[in-house]
Amino acid sequence: MTTEQKKYTAPALEKGLDIIELLSSEDVGLSLSDIARSLNRSVSEIFRMLAVLEQRGYVAQDITSGRYVLTTYLFEIAHRLPIVRRLTSIAGPRMAMLAREIRQSIHLGIITNNEVLVVGQTDSPSNNVLSVRLGAKIPLWSASSGRVIMAFLPPDEIDRIFSEAPLPEGTTREELEKDLAKIRAEGYEVRDSFMVRGIVNISAPVLDHSGVAIAALTVPHIERIGEEIEFQTCVDRLRETARDLSIGLGAGNNAPAN
Repeated sequence: MTTEQKKYTAPALEKGLDIIELLSSEDVGLSLSDIARSLNRSVSEIFRMLAVLEQRGYVAQDITSGRYVLTTYLFEIAHRLPIVRRLTSIAGPRMAMLAREIRQSIHLGIITNNEVLVVGQTDSPSNNVLSVRLGAKIPLWSASSGRVIMAFLPPDEIDRIFSEAPLPEGTTREELEKDLAKIRAEGYEVRDSFMVRGIVNISAPVLDHSGVAIAALTVPHIERIGEEIEFQTCVDRLRETARDLSIGLGAGNNAPAN
């Protein structure tokens, strides 16, 4: 951080934000002493901050373990942002219709803080369902959504993310740039899931009026025995839905081609 950036400080606010950022990376939460130790603060000052954060609804204490965890309040606040609210409100009916047609689950992801955040989720009407939890945060390079969005970002934004987001082990920037160029040329991505064996991800970008990706629609495709809906049909319909959503957000001629 530069001297100019540190010109103004608010120690109490910084402590609160430090706690929120720390808890955001912990699935099962942390105890009071763990938080104090991680932030190199005294237990008493962390206790006071946690008390305020709990009163405001940002954190909660697990009754059984005594650990502090983030609530969904930050996620709810994020959904008040005009672009996210508009995106999810327009996408919801389209995702529900697509799920009924192809009998697959669909999720809508955006990039925030160099991670993929799932802001929309619709389950398949079939008995066998693979879904991604609403509000889930996924490492950027471990999500087809992240790769697809990256492929349709301005070059300076791509450079920034490359410099900040850790690359997958054993992968070079050059290899990833080739992947992004291929996605950009084809307009979508079909590839094996990074997380679950036997699942094939189908992902397409959602573009704004300038042709920049603001989100991605993704189907974690399950192959069911006796499935009557062909895989290519799922690909085609997902791409059509992503294009329709882009047009609904003002993409016009910049909407992804099918």
